[in-house]
Amino acid sequence: MKDQSPRGGRIINNGSISAHAPRPFSVSYTATKHAITGLTKSTALDCRKYDIACGQVDIGNAATPLTERMVKGGGILQPTGEYMIEPRMDPENVGKAVVYMASLPLDANVLFMTVMATTMPFVGRG
Repeated sequence: MKDQSPRGGRIINNGSISAHAPRPFSVSYTATKHAITGLTKSTALDCRKYDIACGQVDIGNAATPLTERMVKGGGILQPTGEYMIEPRMDPENVGKAVVYMASLPLDANVLFMTVMATTMPFVGRG
């Protein structure tokens, strides 16, 4: 992106709300998502002079195979020690968010965007 003509471009990293409020027993996943957040900030800063914008979409409970365990059986472990079934959202919502971020001109950037199931227990989780 630095050397192409015209110069510049946009990078959109796949983050997670776990980088802001981790789930119990998720140290590996949470650590990697913290790393993505640092990578996003550093790239956004260091690549400005090359007309490269960098942002991150933080996803919460998209209905994918990864989140099936949130709606099966008794649900997923909560910070309180209880298990709870959690709402999920259509992954198409994440796609729409990424399309929006990508459609901006390079003089504008969404540094962080959170897309989540409206009633999932994130706000207030930590």
